[in-house]
Amino acid sequence: MTKNFPIAIEGLPFIIPLMLATLVSVWVAWPYIFALLLLLTLFAIYFFRNPRREIPISDSVVVSPADGRVLQVDKLGEGQFLKKETTRISIFMSLFDVHINRAPISGVLAEKRYNPGKFHLANTDKSSIENEQNAMVIRRKDGLDILFVQIAGWIARRIVCYPDKGDLLEKGQVLGMIRFGSRLDVYLPEGIETVAKPGDRVRGGESILGKIP
Repeated sequence: MTKNFPIAIEGLPFIIPLMLATLVSVWVAWPYIFALLLLLTLFAIYFFRNPRREIPISDSVVVSPADGRVLQVDKLGEGQFLKKETTRISIFMSLFDVHINRAPISGVLAEKRYNPGKFHLANTDKSSIENEQNAMVIRRKDGLDILFVQIAGWIARRIVCYPDKGDLLEKGQVLGMIRFGSRLDVYLPEGIETVAKPGDRVRGGESILGKIP
């Protein structure tokens, strides 16, 4: 998907058939069916929208990888990838948030690992451990690693991730999506000033989660 295309390509298999069916309903003069199909088409376009974002220029900030609400900010020892003390910022993506996910910093994709799992509600603690998820570590030129994890939920059961390990990424670049919302966990190593706090509304690629000294 090109970063400026207004609709995620994953939405096209839903949007195109609905649009065609809507046109057919006009041709055969089914007004009630037309109204229903038009509504479904508009909902599909809304759900798979990819709005333009103003990415912060500064290299010393970590931006949110997703739209949504900050569920929690806690201190946590991350032992699988970063292997150090971190601040975890959990972002809940509702059904009505933009589903697109973006790179929180610029760097190389040093690690990418998919794990199948369950589909608990995304706003529960056990979803971070037991749910289907895709973890990515982005490494800056100075060696700083940022980990973020796409987590599927009860409704969202389709994680999409475009880049491969070794790819160079730009901050705010579209990386993929979680269909119909869910959750993302961002792990910031000690030393990064955390700006986000529980209850904050954040926008992917724009909102600042942390500041790198």
